[in-house]
Order: sequence, then C-alpha cells, then structure tokens
Amino acid sequence: MAGSTFGTIFKISTWGESHGKALGVVIDGCPAGLKLCEEDIQPYLDRRKPGQTVISTPRKESDQVEILSGVFKGYTTGTPISLLVFNTSQKSSDYSEIASYYRPGHADYTFDAKYGFRDYTGGGRSSGRETIGRVAAGAVAVKILKEMGITVTAYTKSIGPVSIDMTRFDKNAIYRTPTCMPDENADQAAMAYLKECMEKKDSSGGTVECIASGLPAGIGDPVFEKLDANLAKAIMSIGAVKAVEMGDGVLVSQSVGSQNNDAFRCTNGIVSKKTNHAGGILGGISDGSQILLRAHIKPTPSIFSVQETVNQKGDNIEIAIKGRHDPVIVPRAVVVVEAMTALTILDACMLNMTARLDYLKDFYN
Repeated sequence: MAGSTFGTIFKISTWGESHGKALGVVIDGCPAGLKLCEEDIQPYLDRRKPGQTVISTPRKESDQVEILSGVFKGYTTGTPISLLVFNTSQKSSDYSEIASYYRPGHADYTFDAKYGFRDYTGGGRSSGRETIGRVAAGAVAVKILKEMGITVTAYTKSIGPVSIDMTRFDKNAIYRTPTCMPDENADQAAMAYLKECMEKKDSSGGTVECIASGLPAGIGDPVFEKLDANLAKAIMSIGAVKAVEMGDGVLVSQSVGSQNNDAFRCTNGIVSKKTNHAGGILGGISDGSQILLRAHIKPTPSIFSVQETVNQKGDNIEIAIKGRHDPVIVPRAVVVVEAMTALTILDACMLNMTARLDYLKDFYN
C-alpha cells in the first residue's frame, strides 16, 4: 500500500490496523538532541483515545505509547524514532457481519474496488485508529516547534448547529469539556444536541479550527509546495475531513478586494497586517500573522438506524450497524488536526533552511 508516508525532511510513516496487534509510526529526520520520553507524547494520545466521555465510542484502550528506537539517555539521537501502541480491546466479532456488505459512508466498497480484498474488522487501515501514529509523531513536532517559539492550538468550533462564541474563548476549556469547545456555554448546548442525535440513532458533523502562532514570515514555497496547499493536503488526509478553509475561507467568494485585502503597516521596522483575512499565508508563503485554518468533519458514518446498501453479490439490502462507535468524530479529531498542522509547519521550516545563501553561510560560519 502506497501513501502511508508524509513529509519531506521531517518524515513520518504510520502503520497498523484498528484490530491488529498494534499501531505506530516511524519518524525520520528528527534532529538529535531533543529531550524526549513517553511522558512527552502520552498527553496527546490521551486526548484522542476512546472511551472517555458519553460522546465517545465505549471501546476502552489505554493507548500507552512505547519508544522503541531513536532515543538514548532521554535525548533523540538523529536516527529513526519508532513509536508503538498496542491494541488491547479489539472485538472483531462485532464486525464479522460486514464482511459480506458495504457500509454507507465507509471505505468498504472502495477498498474492495482497489485491492479486491479488505480487512473488515473495525475498518482496518481506514479506521480512525490509524491516527494514533499521526498524533504520536505530532507530539514530537509540537515539542520541536515550541523550542522555536511556535505554538499550535486546535479546538472544536462547531458541532451541528452549535458554534462557539469567540468572546467567551477559554483555552483551558478545550481540555476539560467533552466537546473540546473553548466555550462552556456552547459545550452544554452541543451536548444537548448530541443527546438528541443519539436518541434518534444518528450522528453529527462539525468543525475544528486550528491556530499556529509565532511562525515568521517567509515559510513555504510559491508554486506546488505552497504552505496552505500542504496544510490542506495534510488536513484532508484525515479520514473524516471533507473540506478545509484558510483564513476567511469560503467567505472570500462573497467579499470584495477592498475588504478582503489585509493592509500592511510598519512600526519600528516591523511589518504587520491590520487584519488577517488571508489566514497568515500569502502566495503560499507565511506572512508573519497567525496561521488560521478550519477542518469540516462529516458525521460518523456508523449509525445504528436502518440504512440501504448492497452486498458483495450485488443484492440490495438493508442493514443496522452494530459495534462501538462515536456519535460525533469532531472532539477526538481536534488533536489530530493539531498534529497534522504541526507536522506540516515543522517540515516547511526545515525545508526553508536552504531557501537563501545567507542562511547556509550563517549556519556553517
């Protein structure tokens, strides 16, 4: 299977399946000398692990990470870092029935069309559990970015019809509300809405917003390796994401140039913008403002109400899916969006080291 590797210099390869023995990631290109242990990574995995709230799948997994290589006496060595998480709560029997048919909204049919074979237990490689490797690697990227003065923060912006009020933004609420909303009033409203969805045997979609602060101007490339293009690819590679916006996003199609353009100002020799409609990226290159992106996430396709589909024989049938599933994917996807944003930005920063002769001269002199 191609397509399990991401990045150019800071490169990751994820591996494993939902109901396999384990999942993990290999990180190549991490600089030597970074202080790193399992405790640096575990909090990020804890943010995405299942079974923590009433709006999460009841599957219980500790998702304990182990560092197998690339770290010696608490510091990275510059060699590949291998991270592993064992599966401990597989119930493959929950999925034996779906071996013969295709679940609506899932990759069952497309996997069969491509490979002529698929791991039907828990979705196999297309399961959301594949993101364990991304989040573990993202935790390492976040730690490096912090050394560079760059922070990445993601949160739930909306669930169904409920959106946060930015005037009530509380960063700490991201980590204590079940929805990962930074607005506790919106969290309560979203929980009430999700309760209705669950009672109807249905699910909900929503939006994750991510902000990267501290990134200097000049990161990214102007043609095929645009920073926003690579961020869009990274976020769209998350299974449930169906659209990505940068800055004002789709609202620019309703705007005019005099409103959409961000005016530049210079104070004490420092260039800044009065507004940030562009989301911190111009011409594919960072402009020194906050990077702002949004990921639109579809409703969980595994719902318990009756749905129409076909089986492998081509018969039209009706099904009611069994098993353990999230009524909403959004809260557990927050840290995944954060991880993929961090991985993309770190790789772009590393690539930028060769953009100018003076960078090389300063480094080697």
